[in-house]
Amino acid sequence: MTSYLIWLTIATGVTTFLLRAFPFILFDRGQKSSSFLEDIGKLISPAAIAMLIVYCFSAYFDNTTFAAKHYGAAEWIAALVVILLHLKWRNPMISIIFGTALYMVLIQKLLV
Repeated sequence: MTSYLIWLTIATGVTTFLLRAFPFILFDRGQKSSSFLEDIGKLISPAAIAMLIVYCFSAYFDNTTFAAKHYGAAEWIAALVVILLHLKWRNPMISIIFGTALYMVLIQKLLV
């Protein structure tokens, strides 16, 4: 059992290292990235926000969650905070991180 865990830890560490090193190995720093990769880079933040919106409001389609006491308050509060943060700073990462954190705190701690 112990040797299994040791080998599992080694395999996980090596895999994690290779996955993190892969982009640096594949794309040399001296080369200009392709237009395809630049387009994907521009689409990732809006796609992440769209995915979070779908996840956040998917509770409306779940009858057990929809009947909860807060009745969608966490979703609307978090959505409003995301919109306000994005309008103020125009930084998708700030909007995503703080909106997600606020939503998780609301649904797990405050609005139970």
